[in-house]
Amino acid sequence: MTDVLVRVLIADDQALLRGSLRVLIETEPDLVVVGEAGTGAEAVERVQACSPDVVLMDVRMPDMDGIEATRRITAHEHAPRILVLTTFDLDEYVYSALRAGASGFLLKDTPPAQLLDAVRVVASGEALLAPTVTRRLIAEFIRHPEPARRPARTLAGITDREREVLTLIARGLHNSEIEHHLHLSRGTVKTHIGRLLAKLDARDRAQLVIVGYETGLV
Repeated sequence: MTDVLVRVLIADDQALLRGSLRVLIETEPDLVVVGEAGTGAEAVERVQACSPDVVLMDVRMPDMDGIEATRRITAHEHAPRILVLTTFDLDEYVYSALRAGASGFLLKDTPPAQLLDAVRVVASGEALLAPTVTRRLIAEFIRHPEPARRPARTLAGITDREREVLTLIARGLHNSEIEHHLHLSRGTVKTHIGRLLAKLDARDRAQLVIVGYETGLV
Protein backbone atom coordinates (compact mmCIF):
# COMPACT_ATOMS: atom_id res chain seq x y z
CA MET A 1 0.00 0.00 0.00
CA THR A 2 1.31 3.39 -0.95
CA ASP A 3 1.49 6.24 1.57
CA VAL A 4 -0.75 8.55 -0.47
CA LEU A 5 -4.20 7.40 -1.56
CA VAL A 6 -6.25 9.14 -4.24
CA ARG A 7 -9.76 9.43 -2.83
CA VAL A 8 -12.49 8.93 -5.46
CA LEU A 9 -16.22 9.70 -5.42
CA ILE A 10 -18.37 8.00 -8.09
CA ALA A 11 -21.43 9.93 -9.28
CA ASP A 12 -23.70 8.05 -11.70
CA ASP A 13 -27.39 7.20 -11.64
CA GLN A 14 -26.76 3.58 -12.66
CA ALA A 15 -26.06 1.48 -9.60
CA LEU A 16 -24.53 -1.31 -11.69
CA LEU A 17 -21.99 1.06 -13.25
CA ARG A 18 -21.14 2.57 -9.86
CA GLY A 19 -20.54 -0.90 -8.50
CA SER A 20 -18.37 -1.88 -11.44
CA LEU A 21 -16.28 1.28 -11.14
CA ARG A 22 -15.86 0.73 -7.39
CA VAL A 23 -14.58 -2.80 -7.92
CA LEU A 24 -12.20 -1.63 -10.65
CA ILE A 25 -10.83 1.32 -8.67
CA GLU A 26 -10.35 -0.59 -5.45
CA THR A 27 -8.15 -3.18 -7.15
CA GLU A 28 -5.47 -0.46 -7.21
CA PRO A 29 -3.36 0.07 -4.08
CA ASP A 30 -3.13 3.84 -4.59
CA LEU A 31 -6.85 4.47 -5.20
CA VAL A 32 -9.83 4.23 -2.86
CA VAL A 33 -13.54 4.90 -3.31
CA VAL A 34 -14.81 7.11 -0.47
CA GLY A 35 -18.40 7.44 -1.62
CA GLU A 36 -21.06 7.10 -4.28
CA ALA A 37 -23.87 9.35 -5.51
CA GLY A 38 -26.86 8.60 -7.71
CA THR A 39 -27.88 12.20 -8.46
CA GLY A 40 -26.14 15.51 -9.01
CA ALA A 41 -27.50 16.92 -5.78
CA GLU A 42 -26.27 13.90 -3.88
CA ALA A 43 -22.85 14.31 -5.48
CA VAL A 44 -22.60 17.86 -4.14
CA GLU A 45 -23.55 16.66 -0.67
CA ARG A 46 -21.19 13.69 -0.74
CA VAL A 47 -18.25 15.87 -1.74
CA GLN A 48 -18.75 17.88 1.43
CA ALA A 49 -18.99 14.72 3.53
CA CYS A 50 -16.26 12.60 1.93
CA SER A 51 -13.64 15.15 0.77
CA PRO A 52 -12.59 13.24 -2.37
CA ASP A 53 -9.63 14.18 -4.53
CA VAL A 54 -11.40 13.20 -7.76
CA VAL A 55 -15.07 12.90 -8.69
CA LEU A 56 -16.06 10.62 -11.57
CA MET A 57 -19.11 12.55 -12.79
CA ASP A 58 -21.82 11.36 -15.13
CA VAL A 59 -23.58 14.11 -17.10
CA ARG A 60 -27.19 12.94 -17.23
CA MET A 61 -28.50 12.31 -13.75
CA PRO A 62 -31.85 13.01 -12.09
CA ASP A 63 -32.47 15.80 -9.60
CA MET A 64 -29.44 17.79 -10.82
CA ASP A 65 -27.30 17.08 -13.88
CA GLY A 66 -23.56 16.60 -13.78
CA ILE A 67 -22.85 20.04 -15.24
CA GLU A 68 -24.66 21.92 -12.50
CA ALA A 69 -23.18 19.60 -9.88
CA THR A 70 -19.70 20.32 -11.28
CA ARG A 71 -20.35 24.07 -11.18
CA ARG A 72 -21.43 23.92 -7.54
CA ILE A 73 -18.58 21.69 -6.46
CA THR A 74 -15.82 23.69 -8.16
CA ALA A 75 -17.17 26.97 -6.79
CA HIS A 76 -15.64 26.08 -3.43
CA GLU A 77 -12.01 26.56 -2.48
CA HIS A 78 -9.91 23.38 -2.52
CA ALA A 79 -12.55 21.66 -4.68
CA PRO A 80 -11.81 18.15 -5.95
CA ARG A 81 -10.98 17.52 -9.59
CA ILE A 82 -13.94 16.53 -11.74
CA LEU A 83 -13.47 13.83 -14.36
CA VAL A 84 -16.56 13.67 -16.58
CA LEU A 85 -17.63 10.36 -18.08
CA THR A 86 -19.38 10.97 -21.38
CA THR A 87 -20.60 9.24 -24.53
CA PHE A 88 -20.65 10.56 -28.08
CA ASP A 89 -24.32 11.50 -27.85
CA LEU A 90 -23.49 13.76 -24.89
CA ASP A 91 -20.83 15.85 -26.62
CA GLU A 92 -23.07 18.90 -26.64
CA TYR A 93 -22.55 19.06 -22.87
CA VAL A 94 -18.77 18.94 -22.92
CA TYR A 95 -18.13 22.65 -23.44
CA SER A 96 -20.61 23.55 -20.70
CA ALA A 97 -18.95 21.13 -18.31
CA LEU A 98 -15.53 22.65 -19.04
CA ARG A 99 -16.97 26.08 -18.34
CA ALA A 100 -18.35 24.68 -15.09
CA GLY A 101 -14.86 23.62 -13.99
CA ALA A 102 -14.37 20.03 -15.11
CA SER A 103 -10.72 18.97 -15.42
CA GLY A 104 -11.11 16.15 -17.86
CA PHE A 105 -13.27 13.89 -19.97
CA LEU A 106 -13.36 10.21 -20.75
CA LEU A 107 -15.65 8.20 -22.96
CA LYS A 108 -17.60 5.54 -21.12
CA ASP A 109 -16.10 2.83 -23.33
CA THR A 110 -12.56 3.76 -22.26
CA PRO A 111 -10.48 0.65 -21.39
CA PRO A 112 -10.22 0.09 -17.61
CA ALA A 113 -6.45 0.67 -17.46
CA GLN A 114 -6.83 4.05 -19.19
CA LEU A 115 -9.61 5.08 -16.81
CA LEU A 116 -7.42 4.30 -13.80
CA ASP A 117 -4.53 6.26 -15.31
CA ALA A 118 -6.91 9.16 -16.00
CA VAL A 119 -7.92 9.31 -12.34
CA ARG A 120 -4.26 9.57 -11.38
CA VAL A 121 -3.53 12.22 -14.03
CA VAL A 122 -6.42 14.43 -12.93
CA ALA A 123 -5.60 13.92 -9.25
CA SER A 124 -2.05 15.16 -9.90
CA GLY A 125 -3.41 18.48 -11.15
CA GLU A 126 -3.20 17.85 -14.87
CA ALA A 127 -6.16 18.05 -17.23
CA LEU A 128 -7.24 15.19 -19.42
CA LEU A 129 -9.15 15.62 -22.66
CA ALA A 130 -9.56 12.64 -24.93
CA PRO A 131 -8.43 13.73 -28.43
CA THR A 132 -11.71 12.56 -29.98
CA VAL A 133 -13.70 14.58 -27.47
CA THR A 134 -11.49 17.64 -28.01
CA ARG A 135 -11.97 17.55 -31.77
CA ARG A 136 -15.73 17.20 -31.43
CA LEU A 137 -15.75 19.98 -28.85
CA ILE A 138 -14.04 22.31 -31.31
CA ALA A 139 -16.57 21.37 -33.99
CA GLU A 140 -19.44 22.09 -31.59
CA PHE A 141 -17.95 25.46 -30.68
CA ILE A 142 -17.58 26.42 -34.35
CA ARG A 143 -21.23 25.55 -34.97
CA HIS A 144 -22.42 27.66 -32.03
CA PRO A 145 -19.72 30.28 -31.36
CA GLU A 146 -21.63 33.29 -30.10
CA PRO A 147 -23.51 31.92 -27.06
CA ALA A 148 -20.32 30.30 -25.75
CA ARG A 149 -18.06 33.33 -26.07
CA ARG A 150 -17.23 35.60 -23.18
CA PRO A 151 -15.79 38.80 -24.67
CA ALA A 152 -14.31 39.83 -21.33
CA ARG A 153 -11.59 37.22 -21.84
CA THR A 154 -8.38 38.80 -23.13
CA LEU A 155 -4.80 37.69 -23.72
CA ALA A 156 -3.23 40.81 -22.29
CA GLY A 157 0.30 40.15 -21.06
CA ILE A 158 0.71 36.92 -23.04
CA THR A 159 3.88 36.62 -25.10
CA ASP A 160 3.89 35.47 -28.71
CA ARG A 161 5.37 32.11 -27.74
CA GLU A 162 2.82 31.63 -24.96
CA ARG A 163 0.09 32.42 -27.49
CA GLU A 164 1.45 29.67 -29.74
CA VAL A 165 1.49 27.19 -26.86
CA LEU A 166 -2.05 28.16 -25.84
CA THR A 167 -3.30 27.69 -29.39
CA LEU A 168 -1.88 24.18 -29.54
CA ILE A 169 -3.33 23.31 -26.12
CA ALA A 170 -6.75 24.48 -27.30
CA ARG A 171 -6.41 22.24 -30.35
CA GLY A 172 -5.95 19.24 -28.09
CA LEU A 173 -2.21 18.64 -28.44
CA HIS A 174 -0.32 16.97 -25.61
CA ASN A 175 2.98 18.33 -24.25
CA SER A 176 5.11 15.98 -26.35
CA GLU A 177 3.28 17.10 -29.50
CA ILE A 178 3.75 20.75 -28.56
CA GLU A 179 7.48 20.11 -28.00
CA HIS A 180 7.79 18.62 -31.48
CA HIS A 181 5.65 21.27 -33.19
CA LEU A 182 7.46 24.25 -31.68
CA HIS A 183 10.91 22.60 -31.34
CA LEU A 184 10.99 23.23 -27.58
CA SER A 185 12.27 21.16 -24.68
CA ARG A 186 9.85 19.48 -22.28
CA GLY A 187 10.89 21.81 -19.47
CA THR A 188 10.33 24.90 -21.61
CA VAL A 189 6.83 23.76 -22.59
CA LYS A 190 5.97 23.14 -18.93
CA THR A 191 7.30 26.58 -18.03
CA HIS A 192 5.12 28.23 -20.68
CA ILE A 193 2.07 26.32 -19.48
CA GLY A 194 2.75 27.33 -15.88
CA ARG A 195 2.96 30.97 -16.89
CA LEU A 196 -0.25 30.72 -18.90
CA LEU A 197 -2.07 29.24 -15.92
CA ALA A 198 -0.88 32.09 -13.70
CA LYS A 199 -1.49 34.91 -16.18
CA LEU A 200 -4.94 33.69 -17.21
CA ASP A 201 -5.99 32.66 -13.69
CA ALA A 202 -6.82 29.17 -14.94
CA ARG A 203 -7.19 26.16 -12.64
CA ASP A 204 -5.75 23.67 -15.09
CA ARG A 205 -5.19 22.77 -18.72
CA ALA A 206 -8.89 22.29 -19.36
CA GLN A 207 -9.51 25.92 -18.47
CA LEU A 208 -6.78 26.96 -20.89
CA VAL A 209 -8.72 25.17 -23.62
CA ILE A 210 -11.73 27.33 -22.76
CA VAL A 211 -9.65 30.51 -22.95
CA GLY A 212 -8.40 29.46 -26.37
CA TYR A 213 -11.97 29.12 -27.62
CA GLU A 214 -13.28 32.28 -25.99
CA THR A 215 -10.51 34.48 -27.35
CA GLY A 216 -10.79 33.11 -30.86
CA LEU A 217 -7.41 31.36 -31.03
CA VAL A 218 -9.12 28.19 -32.27
